Amino acid sequence: MWYWLFKYVFLGPVLWGLGRPTVEGTENIPAEGGAILASNHQAVLDSFFLPLRVPRRITFLAKSEYFTGTGLKGAFQRWFFSVVGQVPIDRTGADAAQDALNAGLRVLAQGKLLGIYPEGTRSPDGRLYKGKTGLARMALESGVKVIPVAMIGTEKVNPIGSRVWRPAKVTIRVGEPIDFSRFEGMGGNRFVERAVTDEVMYKLMKLSGQEYVDIYAATLKKKAPAADGSTPAPVAGVAPANDASTVTRLPDTRAS
Repeated sequence: MWYWLFKYVFLGPVLWGLGRPTVEGTENIPAEGGAILASNHQAVLDSFFLPLRVPRRITFLAKSEYFTGTGLKGAFQRWFFSVVGQVPIDRTGADAAQDALNAGLRVLAQGKLLGIYPEGTRSPDGRLYKGKTGLARMALESGVKVIPVAMIGTEKVNPIGSRVWRPAKVTIRVGEPIDFSRFEGMGGNRFVERAVTDEVMYKLMKLSGQEYVDIYAATLKKKAPAADGSTPAPVAGVAPANDASTVTRLPDTRAS
């Protein structure tokens, strides 16, 4: 009940006013049955704008920190993410990857839509980063199709580091479902999982128009400037976003 109240009554009208969100390709989302919505990740509000324009309910795997906060803010976050049906996952433990995989498979087995951000974290600079293979493992083990989704403009409504939402146009592009049944029985093969993930990232790059960078976003974030303003050592093979010499290697979508 709360999911639909937030969508249509409490939060939805505010998002409509801020982003005037338009959506392309909703016919690519199945009317029933499990499927993975694999999206680029520009802002926290990605998880709000996407459900706003998708008729079916979407379940996201949410970081456990949203459920463990203290004080009034922590209590509200815990209540909010619980009532809208999000699933907490611990990203820090030794079994974090397997726990996330199990949680996602449970959602898909129930015939629900599962929202995933293959990059694993928000883009630090608007570019599209290398996808993690957990997405592929879920797709191969569940047998469901993967639907690429490009979120465009959410980073302008919800800029990184800003606590104030700003009016800006938001566009959502839903691509055609990708069927990976040709890899049936090959789950656990790291080469196949990388090929599957790279194919999804290539589709996201084409849909979003983002520049692709062949490293994990988390790796670049670890190299962010220190509090004292000092500049960290550069990440091998990656130039700054405003460096015209940046050379981008596109994902290799070949199976072998």
